[in-house]
Amino acid sequence: MVLNNTLSNVGLSDKKMADVRKLRLRLLFGPEIAVGPGKVALLKAIRETGSISAAARRMNMSYRRAWLLVDTMNRCFRKPLVDASPGGKGGGGAKVTEFGATVLAKYQTMEKTATAAVSTHMKSFAQLLADHPPDAN
Repeated sequence: MVLNNTLSNVGLSDKKMADVRKLRLRLLFGPEIAVGPGKVALLKAIRETGSISAAARRMNMSYRRAWLLVDTMNRCFRKPLVDASPGGKGGGGAKVTEFGATVLAKYQTMEKTATAAVSTHMKSFAQLLADHPPDAN
């Protein structure tokens, strides 16, 4: 679990600061991040667009980066999370598999459970953080 403190806006309200200080869940498998917030966002984008390329564009990342993330996820799990067809003249495309949808749902449940479990600790821990996140130079 990683404490996320990423926004650099000055003068945030208490509600917005609570949004900045949140728990992020990453599951490691050996040296790889099998799944985490970025990969979950990519899976959702692939599910919505039907394409790794379109999902990458939506997330402002290169196709190669998106493909590498998909490849890592597919290698870390027992079954592929994404099934991709080669592109070209006839199209191609990608879809989140049924197994991928199961992984996505279970991850989201674990993240909600973890957040709820540490919510009181997060309030006291947040008091130890600086008033505003550091600039992302």
